This record gives sequence, C-alpha cells and structure tokens, in this order.
Amino acid sequence: MSEKKTEQDHISLALKQLVEAALPHVMFDGWSDTTFKAAVKDSGVDEGLAAQTCPRGAVDLALGFHRLGDEAMVDALNSTDLSDMRFRDKIAKAVELRIRAVADEKEAVRRGVTLFALPQNAGEGAQVLWATTDKIWTALGDSSEDVNWYTKRATLSAVYSSTILFWLGDDSDDYANTWAFLDRRIDNVMQFETVKAKLKDNPLIKGLMSFVPDIRKPSSCAPDDLPGKTSTS
Repeated sequence: MSEKKTEQDHISLALKQLVEAALPHVMFDGWSDTTFKAAVKDSGVDEGLAAQTCPRGAVDLALGFHRLGDEAMVDALNSTDLSDMRFRDKIAKAVELRIRAVADEKEAVRRGVTLFALPQNAGEGAQVLWATTDKIWTALGDSSEDVNWYTKRATLSAVYSSTILFWLGDDSDDYANTWAFLDRRIDNVMQFETVKAKLKDNPLIKGLMSFVPDIRKPSSCAPDDLPGKTSTS
C-alpha cells in the first residue's frame, strides 16, 4: 500500500513540473511572468497549486530550478566513489557535478544569473549560492562547528560563482577549460588554507584571537527563549 502524499509532496512535484515546462520558454523570455504563465499552462499544474508553489511567480520558479540542481548534485555526489581522492579533488568534483547537473540548460543558468544580479533579487541569489556550498560541504562530511564553518562556505561560494561565470562563456570540448579554471581556483584556496594554518600557530595571532568571541555555526533548532516558544517542562 502506497503512502499518502503530503501537501509538501504535491508542492515538490508541482515545482518539478513547472520548472520542466518553463525551461523551453526561459531561452526566449527569461525567468519572467510570461515564462511563469506559460509554465503553468504547459505543465497542467492547477493555477492555485502553482501560486502556492511559487507565490512570487518567476522568482520562485528560478529559485526552484537552482534548488533542483542542488538536489541532482547531491544525488550524483552520493553515488560517486570519492574514497581515493584528495580532499581538494573531492571539492572540485562536487563543483563539477553541480555544473554538470544543469549543463544542458546553460541559457536558463545565464538568465538566472542575470535575474539574481538585480538589486531586488541579490539577497535571494546570495542565499541560494550559500545553500549550494553548504550542501557540498555537508555532503563531503564537514564537521566544523566554529568560525571555520563560515569561512569554508564563503571561500567555496567565491570559487563556485567565479567558475559558473567562466563556464557560461566556455565553448571548449566537455568544458575542459572550465575544469582547468576550477582547479586553479581551488589551488589558490588551498594555498590560502596552508597560510592560515601556519598563522594559527603564530604566538601573536593566538594572542589576538583570544580577544575574538567564540563564533559557532548556526543552530538547526530554534532557541528556547524566542517569543511564543512553549516550554515543555
């Protein structure tokens, strides 16, 4: 007996259907209201469900396209044998798999970059970029709890975003130039990490860091003292 689908299941399925239906239109109309309306019509998704799935229309549709790419990347990463790879190569492979997840939809990615470069959408763009790098680090088993949780994601965000921009203009066979660019960027990051590790052993730096408050990664649970939080005691 199959499990009954939840509301979230219906929304997730609707999003996939809407994105799939939107992609042929994005090439001509970008991530626009015109594309969103065409996606609703072509997908056969009920208008009410479409509005619930993408309350802001085209912006939420573009965000959905990005998040589906993240899901495909995580699936591919989990099914790839990384055991014999150096850690820097694991990071490179993850970024490569993320790009390959949308390689057939380069124009949709290009239009998305344009959309999230607009001032009113820049915050959303930064959030999904951060989410992508967080998924990569999490999939690779990152266990950092302190400030390194932030620096790893910030650094990878810079690597990923610059590689995407390079890839959008790359017409080499199998994007060979992109993968070479990615390797150079990661090598630069690894050099920075080596310097940072040496600095941590410097007595002067240790003294300065003692004045820096303990920074922890965000909690996955809401604080108990938030307004409206009901005590269980």
